[in-house]
Amino acid sequence: MSDTFDPSRRRLMGGLTGIAALGGTAFEPTQAQAAAAESIRKPVSEYPKPPFQDQEQPWPGLASQMSPRPDHGETSYKGSGRLAGRKALLTGADSGIGRAAAIAFAREGADIAFNYLPVEEPDAREVVDLIRSAGRKAIPLPGDIRDKAFCRKLVEDATRELGGLDILVNNAVYQKAAESITDISDEDFDQTFQTNVYAMFWITKAAMKHLQRGSAIINTSSVNAYEPSETLIDYAATKAVVANFSKGLAKQLAAKGIRVNAVALGPFWTPLQVSGGKLPGTLPTFGGETPIGRPGQPAEIAGIYVLLASDEASYSTGQVFGAVGGRGGP
Repeated sequence: MSDTFDPSRRRLMGGLTGIAALGGTAFEPTQAQAAAAESIRKPVSEYPKPPFQDQEQPWPGLASQMSPRPDHGETSYKGSGRLAGRKALLTGADSGIGRAAAIAFAREGADIAFNYLPVEEPDAREVVDLIRSAGRKAIPLPGDIRDKAFCRKLVEDATRELGGLDILVNNAVYQKAAESITDISDEDFDQTFQTNVYAMFWITKAAMKHLQRGSAIINTSSVNAYEPSETLIDYAATKAVVANFSKGLAKQLAAKGIRVNAVALGPFWTPLQVSGGKLPGTLPTFGGETPIGRPGQPAEIAGIYVLLASDEASYSTGQVFGAVGGRGGP
């Protein structure tokens, strides 16, 4: 051992001596630290994992009738004012990813307009209550986004009721699993593209006259965009379009100060899966193929949508952010 004087070592040893003199209390976690540590363990140990109860609902399904109920962050998401004063329009926000994002946006200080199908009203009413309990404005706008005229009206109604628009989330989706291409009807193919692609185009186009510098567009893509499932070939194709559309539009709008990004989801526990999104009999093992060994809960993705909507992501545009449980990214 060298006898050379090392002042940094002396400071370190002195600090350790001082801590020891306090009886080691500096190393005892506070109640808040213990709670934070428990929160860190939760994603691995506490979220539901396979096997799940085999269950089916008529399309589009309700989160309130799923077992277990999805976690959208109703009790866990805590805001910190990151979207204060912002005005957001989300599609498909009665349940699933859209609902989680709507709750998070509201608790971060944004007013929310959101779209859903009329048959999803029971779930939508819960979302309205959650947004208003956060002290924010909630504008429910039911209707079918496969209708071009409705898409235009949706944007105008949202902008009028909110008093502006600076966050757009294209999230609504149609997914129906099919074992063979011959099992995909022309009607289902049309519905998949109309809901997932056409509506995104119509709504985004209508929003352009309202979005200003600093606005953000977030589109929901999927792991299927780059790793397509053999049972979701039409859905996977639309999600590839979403990713590509987002990247191209981001380049077009960068000079205007409007950012465009996409989020590529892996398996998430939402009504999409119990209302035709999975082949019969495959739901019990849903998400088990991921390295994490379970599907994601909507609450786990909300933070990414908040980040992309906020100024914290001011240098991120034209990106596809993956959340796929360890299966790789875009």
